[in-house]
Amino acid sequence: MRSRFPRRALRGAVAVASAVALGAGLVACGGGSGSSKDGGSQGKDTATVAFRTPNWILPISAPGFTQGENAIFGQALYRSLYQYKLDGSAQYNIDPQRSMAEPPVVSDGGKTLTITLKDNTWSDGKPVTTRDIQFWYDLVRANKDKWASYRAGGLPDNIAQWSVKDDKTFSITTTKVFNTAWFVDNQLNKITPMPQHAWDKDSATATVSNLASTPDGAKKVFDFLTAAAKDPKTYDSNELWKVTSGPWKLAKYVPNGEVTLAAQPTYSGVDKPKLAKIVLRPFTGDDAEFNVLRAGDIDYGYVPAANLSQEGYLKSKGYTVSPWYGWSVTYLQLNFNNPKTGVLFKQPYLRQSLQMLIDQPTISKVIWSGTAAPTCGPVPAKPGTNGADAAGCVYSFDPGKAKELLESHGWKVTPDGQTTCQTPGAGPNQCGDGIAAGTPLNLTVTSQTGFAATTKMFAEIKSQMAKLGIKLTIKEVPDSVAVTPACKPTDATCSWDMSFFGSQGSWYYPAFASGERLFATGAPVNLGSYSNPEADKLIEATQFSGDESALKAYNDFLAKDLPVLWMPNPVFQVSAYRSGLQGVEPQDPMNFMYFQDWSWK
Repeated sequence: MRSRFPRRALRGAVAVASAVALGAGLVACGGGSGSSKDGGSQGKDTATVAFRTPNWILPISAPGFTQGENAIFGQALYRSLYQYKLDGSAQYNIDPQRSMAEPPVVSDGGKTLTITLKDNTWSDGKPVTTRDIQFWYDLVRANKDKWASYRAGGLPDNIAQWSVKDDKTFSITTTKVFNTAWFVDNQLNKITPMPQHAWDKDSATATVSNLASTPDGAKKVFDFLTAAAKDPKTYDSNELWKVTSGPWKLAKYVPNGEVTLAAQPTYSGVDKPKLAKIVLRPFTGDDAEFNVLRAGDIDYGYVPAANLSQEGYLKSKGYTVSPWYGWSVTYLQLNFNNPKTGVLFKQPYLRQSLQMLIDQPTISKVIWSGTAAPTCGPVPAKPGTNGADAAGCVYSFDPGKAKELLESHGWKVTPDGQTTCQTPGAGPNQCGDGIAAGTPLNLTVTSQTGFAATTKMFAEIKSQMAKLGIKLTIKEVPDSVAVTPACKPTDATCSWDMSFFGSQGSWYYPAFASGERLFATGAPVNLGSYSNPEADKLIEATQFSGDESALKAYNDFLAKDLPVLWMPNPVFQVSAYRSGLQGVEPQDPMNFMYFQDWSWK
């Protein structure tokens, strides 16, 4: 996930939501958009978009507020130091047009990166300078325990020296020689200039000073800004959020409802908005959204997998239908720390058996209507290039071999009954350490509500597992991430077995697809507490070695070791937009939306 937390939907209320579980109370927006059914503009200067209501505005991520729609919303208002694209056209994948700085100049044997800012201004006309970068750094350094993007050993821990040369130039010297591509793509991507001249204070009435330049002051400023960010009803009125650097300004914000972005007339970037307004509309679920889309009352939406048969109808109404492929993987998280079932997941043969009962090719083709493709490991295939077969996967769908594995490890397999451990013990032909005689193979998967294809997918997997006497209980909840946290065996929250949050892909990567946040021991998004010293070593190698084989070695090992069960990776969504709406394509595989590129024919 762009380096985000497990993928959260930016569409309707149908996906996981840690902070806002949108339910029946949310308005299913309808009404006419005023646009032509044939895709023409008719003089329009606005586009309406199916988009879940964002609920975080501060450009420092916070736990529980890392949903994809928040990242897109934030980028519309506050540009990151660097933006990236995956077309292979630029050094370090840096997008030269959208980035606020020139690519870093590397020196000191790879330890120092010198960065020069381009000429940009805040919406109030003040220049964007290194003081604004320093302000961001001071806040995250003093409050890293509250920063969702923080990982021990990562930014800012890996900074030996942070030096500001002048208003335009600063340098970063790292503690070690990192793989420059990894550092630029996975560390510098976190930096967002913030308006020091407007935000460096600890209350609305305080005078702006250099308060954040000390750790204690930075904590006060951070608390003030965070409190404001947690008050969405004031988003469109708070003076703080009126100073922006992005192409858009916030014109209207309704908590849990519609949001309107207006073109920022003083925007200094080269990618200036072509439309006057973007209206973001949330929906109660797939059906509500599709009904409005089918009626032609929204300019940009999505086609649920269950409705793909109506693609022709939508095209006849003037829509372009286009799959949005992601730089992503999808998986079923296993809770290795569950005090009851964790001992099962710690057995490699058992993980392999479970993986062999997931028919990824058939599920991708039939249930996801061809809009998903098998996941074979932690490094994603190039978006849109992998087919629906499982060629290249270490484990193919093979119930017979899964049965053999169980039986050869001391399980009495009872098809359509209850399979139990018959031969306890830690020997090579026994169930495994900590698994008692008579232990049943009963597992529960906590999944997402609102996705018909996901529901059907787990029904299929449940059926396959039942044939080997494995009882799978499916529990659908609005927010499967929130109720399946990383935990210790003694925690009350550690009773979950397996967790799925991949109806739009489980994890979207930044430009460099390494796994230090996902699969390293103690990683912040390692919800299942997987731990393997060899995996840690290989993950670390991807961060320090410029050798491309390091990423392959990491992928190959985890593809085989199964820290999770690999699942069909669906497209982020099948987008449907009026054919007269230009600039939507290409859809960013890292899941940003650049509304400023949109225009009407």
